[in-house]
Amino acid sequence: MSLIATQSTSLPSRRPARLLAMVVPPALVFAAFVGLWYLISYKLLTPERRFLVPPPHRVISVGFLDGENLQALLNGLLVSTRVAAVGLVAAIIIGLAVAIAMSQAVWAERSLYPYAVTLQTIPILALVPLFGFWFGFGFFSRVVVCTMISLFPIIANALFGLKSVDPALRELFALQQVGRWTRLWKLDFPFALTAIFAGFRISAGLSVIGAIVGDFFFRQGTTGIGILMSLYIARLQSELLYASIILSALLGIAAFWLFSGLSFVVGKRFDRSRV
Repeated sequence: MSLIATQSTSLPSRRPARLLAMVVPPALVFAAFVGLWYLISYKLLTPERRFLVPPPHRVISVGFLDGENLQALLNGLLVSTRVAAVGLVAAIIIGLAVAIAMSQAVWAERSLYPYAVTLQTIPILALVPLFGFWFGFGFFSRVVVCTMISLFPIIANALFGLKSVDPALRELFALQQVGRWTRLWKLDFPFALTAIFAGFRISAGLSVIGAIVGDFFFRQGTTGIGILMSLYIARLQSELLYASIILSALLGIAAFWLFSGLSFVVGKRFDRSRV
């Protein structure tokens, strides 16, 4: 009893230490990064060339503390977020459908997987102008770019997860004469969730990149964060350019952590359902 009591009282005391272990290292790296940023801006660059790497406080004051500039950045970020979200949803639907088809039929895998690999190797940047000519320079073309960039990780990870189920469990389902689609829903798909969400996390970041790439190269239609970047580059507004890069990075991080949280929640529910 005393041992159990000692262990139970020691657990709460470990929580602050674990929290510090999670917070302190990233904070130290961030502080070192900011210090290096200031060093480059003030020590390695002359005042005439400081616009290449403006100090952090200038980026914050011009990009985030100026109401007009912040409003333009947030509006552009909202447009790019919509494009990235729709493109990611389309990639998830298409990717899961293709992966399920390949996992259920060998001929489908042999027929489709080479083209999925080819999709990953196609230079999307070279196709962006063609999408503009074919579909216009609006929302749909940008979604197509996002979908193409985000698609392969979902296909590859979902297929890997669906085909990595324990063969003994497959034989057990076969002995019970369970149908193919029931086995897919009850066995294959739940055990593939970890790999599937790994693909979602990768594709979430790629969808943000796709939205920015589409904006950056189309330069027409509703102004997204990529169009703002191209404008800031042309006008040598480096503070606003760095601010837009920071917001884009935060959007990608938010998308990554969103699917990380969903993966944790779904994994917990799956574990409880098996108990």
